[in-house]
Amino acid sequence: MTSAERIEDFLAAVKTAFAEGALIRLKLGGYHGAEAELRGVEIKKITVKGGDKFSFTYRYKTRDIIKNFIQPEAIGLLRKGLAEEFRSARLEAIGFDLTFERNGEKVRLKRVEAEGRQAPSGGHDRAKNRPLAGSDKPWLQALGLVGKDGAVRNDAQDKFRQINRMVEIFAPLIQALHAQNPLIVDMGAGKGYLDFALYDYLAGVGRQAEIVGVEMRRGLVEEGNRIAAASGFSGLRFAEGTILDFDASGADAVIALHACDTATDDAIFQGIKAGAQLIAVAPCCHKQVRRQMQAGSADGRLDFLLRHGTFLEKQAEMVTDGLRALLLEANGYRTKVFEFVSDAHTPKNNLIVAQKGGAGPREAALARIEEVKALFGIERHYLEGLLGP
Repeated sequence: MTSAERIEDFLAAVKTAFAEGALIRLKLGGYHGAEAELRGVEIKKITVKGGDKFSFTYRYKTRDIIKNFIQPEAIGLLRKGLAEEFRSARLEAIGFDLTFERNGEKVRLKRVEAEGRQAPSGGHDRAKNRPLAGSDKPWLQALGLVGKDGAVRNDAQDKFRQINRMVEIFAPLIQALHAQNPLIVDMGAGKGYLDFALYDYLAGVGRQAEIVGVEMRRGLVEEGNRIAAASGFSGLRFAEGTILDFDASGADAVIALHACDTATDDAIFQGIKAGAQLIAVAPCCHKQVRRQMQAGSADGRLDFLLRHGTFLEKQAEMVTDGLRALLLEANGYRTKVFEFVSDAHTPKNNLIVAQKGGAGPREAALARIEEVKALFGIERHYLEGLLGP
């Protein structure tokens, strides 16, 4: 049997497990492709509005990237990966494990039967950490997410979904903090959707926390404090002020959702200055770096991309957030960047999560920052100016 035939046998087993709901996980290892920092890929089956899909989690040295594919796309990527890029793979299914090993042109498959495994949940939106499953909470109506009948309003469906997803992400991160009663500061809180949902969820699982929503609009601050008091949320409050002016000393976690342009950097800076164990931001707008890239001092080899406005915008977003991740790493944080919700619900759907400790050498991160800036013609990232020399 040829190597190509053994690869097809492995893919056939993957497709069967996927179709029968028996696929628990699929791991690809021994990567030797062009992406230097890619360590491996983990794959599972998910069920979303559009049907069943393969969810690929690309594990990089300092971040994870999640991409979902329909079956033909996924199988095509696997076929190429097994033939050219990965030396090993392991399919875990309900009834068996199938191991793939490639050594040059030789491919080996080994199947081992397994018993007692449960069928995996294919739900993309897992039930755990879902604070808004019950819509009888007074604050939901006060914030305009549900109507008087208790049903989620049609014009609030996307917001409702985003909040659920954010709490699903943040809850385990906050529960892992060392502080018994952690202080969580939400920079640019707006109406405080996340703050109410997160506080409600944590209280429901017996986890004490103090949450402060920082917002410069006095009316929103007053309304947030009124709703918090009416809800009996004694550990939730809102404070009037700008991100940079607020004293975040003692914060265990600093978060910011869709703070525009450099306001995201202000929040990151406050988190680093406070020594927060957790910093998490969902950036919005990327004007500061884009203006420098647009000035035309980037490496000329990038002209085929940067001369097109739509490509420039996307590149500016990635470069801005990539530099933010590197600057966090240079200051002692290990980082991950991933999509927290489908772009069908919001185009600004990337989340940078930074946890203190475990970062690589500071010098290596600083050197990489200088390389990126030179490549894209960036004189200085705004966050660099805040952090200083």
